[in-house]
Amino acid sequence: MSAVVKRCKKLAFYGVPQAEGDMVTYTYYRMKGFDDITTSKNPREYSRQYVDEEFEQTDVVGYNPSISFGFDRFSDDAVHNDLVDIFNQEKVGAEAVRPIIMVDLESDEKSAIMRDFSVIAESEGSGTDLYKYSGSFRVKGEKVYGTAMSEDEWQTCNFAEA
Repeated sequence: MSAVVKRCKKLAFYGVPQAEGDMVTYTYYRMKGFDDITTSKNPREYSRQYVDEEFEQTDVVGYNPSISFGFDRFSDDAVHNDLVDIFNQEKVGAEAVRPIIMVDLESDEKSAIMRDFSVIAESEGSGTDLYKYSGSFRVKGEKVYGTAMSEDEWQTCNFAEA
C-alpha cells in the first residue's frame, strides 16, 4: 500500500526583504501560523466546436496560479510583520511582490520551486479569539526549479537553482 503524504511535509517559505543600500536581499522564513495555504491552478482554456463534430473541444492554453492564505497573527514573526505592513500601508506594485519557495521534505533532494507573487491583501480581523488576516498570492513570475537546504531545522531555507 502506498504511503500518504502529510501536509506538514510540504513547507512554504516567504521571502522577507532586507534593504542593503540600493540592493535588496531576501531571507526565506517558514510560513508559521497559517491555517490556509491552498494553491489554485486557475487554468486558461480555449474552447471551440468544429462544424463537422457534435461536441466542443477544450484545450488548456495557460495557467494563472494563485495561493489563498490565512494566518493567526503572531507579533514576533517576520513573515507576519511583513504581510501586516503590506496590509496596513496598502502597498501596491513592486512593493507588494514577494518570492515564495515551496519545499517538498518527502523528496530525497528536498526539491523546491521558487516563484514571485503579488500579495493581495483581502481581509483582517475575522475571528473572536485571535486576530486573523487572509488574502491571496497571485503569480508574478516564472517558476524556478531547484533544491532547498536549511541549517536551522527548516525555520529558514536557502534555495539553489537546478
